Amino acid sequence: MNNSRLSRLVGLHEFWLGALVVLLAIGLTIRTDEFMTFGNITDVATSYAILGILACGLFVVLIAGGIDISFPATTAIAQYVMASWVIAHGGNFAVALGLAVVVGLLLGLVNGFLVYWLRVPAIIITIATLNVYYGLLVYFTKGTWLYGFPDWFMEGINWFSFTAADGYDYGLTLPLLCLGGTILFTAVLMNRTRLGRQIYAMGGNRDAASRLGLNLLRLHFYVYGYMGILAGIAAVVQAQITQSVAPNSLLGFELTVLAAVVLGGTSMSGGRGTLTGTLLGVLLLAFLQNGLTLLGVSSYWHTVFSGAIILVSISATAWNEKRKLAREL
Repeated sequence: MNNSRLSRLVGLHEFWLGALVVLLAIGLTIRTDEFMTFGNITDVATSYAILGILACGLFVVLIAGGIDISFPATTAIAQYVMASWVIAHGGNFAVALGLAVVVGLLLGLVNGFLVYWLRVPAIIITIATLNVYYGLLVYFTKGTWLYGFPDWFMEGINWFSFTAADGYDYGLTLPLLCLGGTILFTAVLMNRTRLGRQIYAMGGNRDAASRLGLNLLRLHFYVYGYMGILAGIAAVVQAQITQSVAPNSLLGFELTVLAAVVLGGTSMSGGRGTLTGTLLGVLLLAFLQNGLTLLGVSSYWHTVFSGAIILVSISATAWNEKRKLAREL
């Protein structure tokens, strides 16, 4: 029985991806004294919180058999609306998150409706809405950056703060709280709820899901609306980290998020993948890029190394799937 469990564990994509993360962490710890420090790990978690939040949303969309390329524009619009209100009228983080989430949700619902109604591949629809959303944002804002947030926004949240041995103050900040909440909610949604099972079913076989009586339009609204909600949360997190808002700040970020989710073993055709794999994909990219920075490697090589690891990972996943299919036959 133990051998059987071990065999299944070794056959999982997440096992090998996790092993790669551990080996990378060990190697970076040996090569640089700064990597495995509390300050650096906290900085990595904070800096890559946006990637983790958006990856959770894209994971749900991919499991449903869709894809969303427009979320950077959704995030930028939600961020601009939120920042404009907060700078002009003040408020608190509940107001900021509420505004950004509502804007993100509405734009996400538009994507969900268009993908369902037009019956065109989701990548085409969301590339189109990416350009429409960005174009409208730049037109109405004229590309203006926003500064001058209220003090409460600039200072952020710092629960359970303490001073570490390095002399710096640490605690549960807004990015960490939002990232932790997003991971927890997504895990419950996809693993413990009927809606999560329906999303997997739609991604696995859309026609069969329809014959079983699942409301595909409603599921599209749930999936793309959830992506929009997380884009709104990411909008507030990024604005609080950078202390400014730029309309094009996330341009091209969709490829990084997609890379993290696919690296985690989530199928582009839908129905297969785990949140654990997605988080390991985020962790691997975060460790890799942070490690290369600490080692003084030129930023131009970051993309090269990331692309190479993604290519190897996808190849390994495809090889494992073919091997499983051959066994079944």
